[in-house]
Amino acid sequence: MAPRYYWKGYLKLSLVTCPVAMTPATSESEKVRFHTLNKDTGNRVVSQYIDSVTGKPVTDKNEAKGYARGENDYVILTDEDLDRVALDTVKTIDIEKFVPADSIEWVYLEKPHYLMPDDAVGNEAFAVIRDAMKSDKVVGVSKLVMGRRERAVILEPRDEGIVLWSLRFGDEVRPEDSYFEDIEDEADPDLVPLVEKLIKQKSSHWSPNMVSDPIQTSLLKLIEEKKKALKPKKAAKGKAAEAPPKSNVVNIMDALRKSLEADLKGRKAG
Repeated sequence: MAPRYYWKGYLKLSLVTCPVAMTPATSESEKVRFHTLNKDTGNRVVSQYIDSVTGKPVTDKNEAKGYARGENDYVILTDEDLDRVALDTVKTIDIEKFVPADSIEWVYLEKPHYLMPDDAVGNEAFAVIRDAMKSDKVVGVSKLVMGRRERAVILEPRDEGIVLWSLRFGDEVRPEDSYFEDIEDEADPDLVPLVEKLIKQKSSHWSPNMVSDPIQTSLLKLIEEKKKALKPKKAAKGKAAEAPPKSNVVNIMDALRKSLEADLKGRKAG
């Protein structure tokens, strides 16, 4: 199946320009999604915009954006109005500058997109920009209109393509100092070697399986069970009371030693 592109336009660096296409690098289409139903009838509930004064539904063609000028007083902007003030960055990713690849803090990275040439003619120009960034270990900094907002983006060479990351605005990132200032500067020197040993024993190569969603798996299992039974099974009577949860206050030294011993036993048994 051919990929569906989220955006098409041009990648530009000085006089070098090539047509490109972009698609989100992540997807939530496989996630379990629910419809809102009327529990009594089993029918879907439909949402719609209602005029706050007349109480009548508003059709799609009558929807417009409104900027509040005063109380109950708005300047109305249609889609045509918004299109007239479109910026150049709606269709062009113009690389303005380059920065070291490791200089952008991860907290500013918002969402990744795959960027690729849109036709064979632009392959060479695309490859030149990509390989030059790889060679110099830099990423490109640019701007792009996404969802009618101009966002700062970076372009990171990845394999044969480029990953475009949208960036959070500076005022969206909270300063870490106010959250970390009360944490101890140095850890107990007797505990650090134990943790280092535990880290080595638990180290392995990265795998996407490490970020599987157990709730998603449980939901799918529950849905299958519901499909097989028209009515949920009643809970058994006289169920024993659950034991109160154990305290989670532990001695960290004892816990680390037990973790190390358990790992060592597991490795010997394997």
